[in-house]
Amino acid sequence: MASIKVADFAFPRMEAPDLDEMEEFLTHFGLIRAERTPDALYMRGTDSHHHLHVTHKAGTKFIGFAYHAADEDDLKRLAKLPGASGIETINEPGGGKRVRLTEPNGYQIEVIAGMQSVAPIAIARDELNSAREPLRRAGKVMRLSKSPTSIQRIGHGVLSTPKVKETVAWFRDTLGMIRSDDVYAGDKDNVIGAFSRLDRGEDYVDHHVLFCVHNQKTGLNHVSYEVQDMDCVFQDHQYLKALGKYDHMWGIGRHLLGSQVYDYWSDPWGRVHERWADTDRLNAANGGNLVSAEEGLQSQWGDRPPERFMGHASP
Repeated sequence: MASIKVADFAFPRMEAPDLDEMEEFLTHFGLIRAERTPDALYMRGTDSHHHLHVTHKAGTKFIGFAYHAADEDDLKRLAKLPGASGIETINEPGGGKRVRLTEPNGYQIEVIAGMQSVAPIAIARDELNSAREPLRRAGKVMRLSKSPTSIQRIGHGVLSTPKVKETVAWFRDTLGMIRSDDVYAGDKDNVIGAFSRLDRGEDYVDHHVLFCVHNQKTGLNHVSYEVQDMDCVFQDHQYLKALGKYDHMWGIGRHLLGSQVYDYWSDPWGRVHERWADTDRLNAANGGNLVSAEEGLQSQWGDRPPERFMGHASP
């Protein structure tokens, strides 16, 4: 039995030497400032979470991931685990309480309860007509809003690690994640990647909240955010490209595992951030699969992932 079942992904925590530059990138990327202190930046989306991204003024380190607990009782259970912090009061914007753990690669994992919520931001988007539903926008012409379009919410984080099996087992056993797809190369026991999703019983959740992928280096491969619709992926791709200041890592395409229409961009220090629309939604009854790397790690359309993306790890 898992220690607990986390309810949601909260945010990545990282460092940057220049918070102005980081805020500029994340604003172009579609996040919105929630709060900023002299030494930290908190960025939100349009949903009700206080923030979805935390940057501390320092070096360029990836610190770790934070997740929301279902309730404070979960924190009490986690606090009893070997190496866990006690229950701490969070002394930063958004507040709440947390327990801090260390996953097998040494990154900090925070599990949070009682973070303050904020009023969601309403975003008007036009419906898309399709051959099956040609009248969804009957009598109206489409005029897209200007970029940058807003991020709605956080989706998943991806860890590069030489210890895929150990890392995946830790997240599934400690935080109650369940298998969506394990990816093997050659022998079926040789798992080189693992997609895990939240276990919320009958409720449907994203295909994955965490992907662990084999790499000799350890670090953040990318962190991922959902946008309002596919137009946002395409129009903001053009917007970011036209700025001429950020490194485009990969995209646009549609994944096979998870099915997202994706676009990947690096921040000024090389940490990769993904914007996506449309993902598979599964519940606990959908179970999990074992798939080969040749089949699983490809796109349904779009270019193959470049080596520098597959091998990427921001320590």
